Amino acid sequence: MEFTVGQIAEVLKGTVEGDASLRIDRLAKIEEAQPGALAFLSNQKYEPHLYSTRASAVIVSHSQALRQPVGAVLIRVDDPYLSFTMLLEFYQQATRTGRRGVEEPCFMGANSRIGDNHYRGAFSYIGEGCEIGDDVVIFPHVYIGDRCRIGNGTILYSGAKLYAETVVGARCVIHAGAVLGSDGFGFAPQPDGSYRPIPQIGNVVLEDNVSIGANATIDCATMGSTIIREGAKIDNLVQVAHNVEIGRHTVVAAQTGISGSTKIGDFCVLAGQTGIAGHLSLANRTTVTAQSGVGKSIKTEGILLQGSPAFNLRDSLRANAIFRHLPELERRLDALEKGAKGPEKE
Repeated sequence: MEFTVGQIAEVLKGTVEGDASLRIDRLAKIEEAQPGALAFLSNQKYEPHLYSTRASAVIVSHSQALRQPVGAVLIRVDDPYLSFTMLLEFYQQATRTGRRGVEEPCFMGANSRIGDNHYRGAFSYIGEGCEIGDDVVIFPHVYIGDRCRIGNGTILYSGAKLYAETVVGARCVIHAGAVLGSDGFGFAPQPDGSYRPIPQIGNVVLEDNVSIGANATIDCATMGSTIIREGAKIDNLVQVAHNVEIGRHTVVAAQTGISGSTKIGDFCVLAGQTGIAGHLSLANRTTVTAQSGVGKSIKTEGILLQGSPAFNLRDSLRANAIFRHLPELERRLDALEKGAKGPEKE
């Protein structure tokens, strides 16, 4: 695919400095770009590359000052990072989801329906009574259980597994190896010390524009639904337990575990390897830093948490600073105690 600089600027609502007729056929990093490529500059750490890049065009902000001559054509926009992200999304849609039709062998059960303009890869399986929308892309070896519902424009990559009655909204992305609807970890202890499985009869519901990373697991509810709200982004290797609710546009980084029946608010950030205990609630816009463990509910919006157990970021940083100086503080305390006692008597 080729576009002119002028066409790209029009889509981004930007202005062109230089030859708007130059043709662009790929996207690239500013430090690696070759002629024909479009790059962007957002982080000023990379500004020196602006003057040496071989890219044909570079997206920069309206406020970007030039300290040297620039060989590339410039597309000036309000937010270079956001603009480049939009182009990446367009490129991904055009290249990864361009497949259409049905490859054999594949299977679709009785009373299941799928919309127009879809793709079903070889060895994919769709159970009975499923409702699947238009423009859905189902890569090879995807499993979709009975009575699932999938919205328009959703992509399921190879090896994704949807247990029965899973509901997926429109324009969702479910990456390879993700499992939606597996049993929650529910076992009742018995008098003899053994455990009896508690039937998990609920389901998983993904609202629109949700992304689920590779090998993430989202357990079905014991009763009701485990819910991932609109726009939430779940990274690779994340565990979401039964009856959890994750709020709108919340992001959860890799290796995070969220225990059962916990409610995460809207616009929250859970960094990598975060652990959240069960039956808690986190207020909107809560941020939890990497490797932190949250053991109590957070009721105030906008709190930053750190540590295990996690507490207010500012207090945690102060505590860590003191912790590093504990040996010195111990020596000073010993010296003070000795001074208070006075010289020892012979």
